Amino acid sequence: MTSRNGSSSEVESWRKSKAKAFVKELLENDEMYMDMPEAQLYRLYPQHFVIISIMAAMGMRPGIIILREGTDTSQGTPQLVSNINACQAVADAVRTTLGPRGMDKLVATGSKATISNDGATIMKLLEIAHPAAKTLVDISMSQDMSVGDGTTSVVLLAAELLTKLKPLIEEGISPTRMIQTIRQTGRLAVDKVTALAVAVDQQEMLLKCASTALNSKLISSHQDLFAPMVVQAVTKLHEAGNVEELSEWIAIKRIPGGDVRQSFLVEGVAFQKTFSYAGFEQMTKKFENPKILLLNVELELKSEKENAEVRISSPAEYQSIVEAEWQVIYDKLDACVSSGANIVLSKLPIGDLATQYFADRGLFCAGRVTDGDMKRVAKATNGSIQTTTNGLTEKVLGTCGWFEEKQVGDERFNLFTQCPSTLTCTIVLRGGTEQFIAESERSVHDALMVVKRTIQSGSVVAGGGAVEMFVSNALRKHALEIEGKEQMIVTAYSKALEVIPRQLCENAGLDATDILAALRRKHAKDGDEARWYGVNIEEDGIMDTFALGVWEPSDNKINSIQAATEAACVILSIDETVISPKSQDPGAQASGMMGGGGGGGFGGAMSNAMDIANSGGPRSGQMAPGVSYMKGRGGA
Repeated sequence: MTSRNGSSSEVESWRKSKAKAFVKELLENDEMYMDMPEAQLYRLYPQHFVIISIMAAMGMRPGIIILREGTDTSQGTPQLVSNINACQAVADAVRTTLGPRGMDKLVATGSKATISNDGATIMKLLEIAHPAAKTLVDISMSQDMSVGDGTTSVVLLAAELLTKLKPLIEEGISPTRMIQTIRQTGRLAVDKVTALAVAVDQQEMLLKCASTALNSKLISSHQDLFAPMVVQAVTKLHEAGNVEELSEWIAIKRIPGGDVRQSFLVEGVAFQKTFSYAGFEQMTKKFENPKILLLNVELELKSEKENAEVRISSPAEYQSIVEAEWQVIYDKLDACVSSGANIVLSKLPIGDLATQYFADRGLFCAGRVTDGDMKRVAKATNGSIQTTTNGLTEKVLGTCGWFEEKQVGDERFNLFTQCPSTLTCTIVLRGGTEQFIAESERSVHDALMVVKRTIQSGSVVAGGGAVEMFVSNALRKHALEIEGKEQMIVTAYSKALEVIPRQLCENAGLDATDILAALRRKHAKDGDEARWYGVNIEEDGIMDTFALGVWEPSDNKINSIQAATEAACVILSIDETVISPKSQDPGAQASGMMGGGGGGGFGGAMSNAMDIANSGGPRSGQMAPGVSYMKGRGGA
């Protein structure tokens, strides 16, 4: 048989010279195959030689293969539209949680159920698989870490912006042109918000911003309790210049049971009583101006290590070894008492012997204190954590004005108050259910972050969709001054901003069409005088939300617009998605490399030959013209 590309002898010569090298290449150059004779390789992997022979018979050479068989590739406008649809589906999952009338979501992961209306929490629990839609999860988490609030708004803005641009994409407008215009429009929107921001009295500003952040949470009816608590904790950090270290200085503790109004703020450190041994109840539980020793040392009697070997010649020598072990722990305990400390805390266990030893001498001790609590105690009491009990001096001891062990619900708490460093605070939350307390903790955390950002930005804007409507009206006017397709892109951006007031209305059960029409008319007619007019959720209409006290830090709105704009640009810049399959067996991988996954012609023939060779099934089926099945010495 003579091939299209050369004589029969030339093809056979190529087959003999390339078969072994090609098989080894398929096997990824594994060392065990490098020196194996061709005959042995042929017996082990006859299917690969079948492929080589088929290719030789058809006068072909192996091509350059980039993607493995089974790789999913999608590209062009349909892929872009598909990504936008995925983002819309993600936004629909959190759409109804926006605003003070937003609904909660119950997300069950295994045996654990989470009830929340926090956008970042829900997005994190959804475990979104679509690679493009994960961008919305990223911007939601970024908003939560940087600002704390607005995690739902940023997702809705990004998804709505893509939705408004989808018809333009389907009409054939270049995504590259869109991205350039969207970035310019985003910068213009940020400039408008910056110009709107106003600075007011700090204390009033912080309280109203904290109340607004809590207004959409599960504990909104108790904002009069939590807002002052949050402001007091953050203000202390700000006065000391440590507001950036908020998570290190302010702790939130949860105690199930009781009423939420029983939550309280400890101006100092509070942590739950740790595991204790016999003798703990005999300890002194209250101290005034105590000396506090902080250790990272284990105060427990321990036997020798498993592989230790001690040779003795008499029982007396064994007794001396036992006494030496006891003497080691007693020396440590004596050093703690001699230091003058009244309270001994350690990250590592404090055993029953040490507990009773300290109780007999009027000391209080607690072992297995968490790293975070230990660091907060050290900062609050001006003490330092020691890794040894040798050389303890009064300089390493901390102090506080008052210490007591207090019963809170079913738990006991160790409270350190009137500390030299007044920066550290602990917020203790109460509630009837674990889910409620967990959501309360997330709400308080968001309020803490909002107050922090308000202090840093020093300015606020009105909420209730007022800012979005003002910027939307400004962009709509700006679009009329632009020529070409960019006018449609800027107009789409302005329409996308209306998603916030519209969703606020829908979640509150109001007529979104009438209210949005009234807001457009008000902002278009009065201009800057109507800049604070937004949705009046309480009385069904529009009103000056700034005068109502619905304030948000300007950084919140700026960060939302910037993040949503960048997310939309990222999605629009994707014109192809390649999803690689999981690693397969060598035979399937070879099929992918040689056959290309085609359904007919040479690709189909190669695929059929490969499948049958791998399965060891009967040699029947359709082959390419001029090609027949081959049986080698190692074949079945």
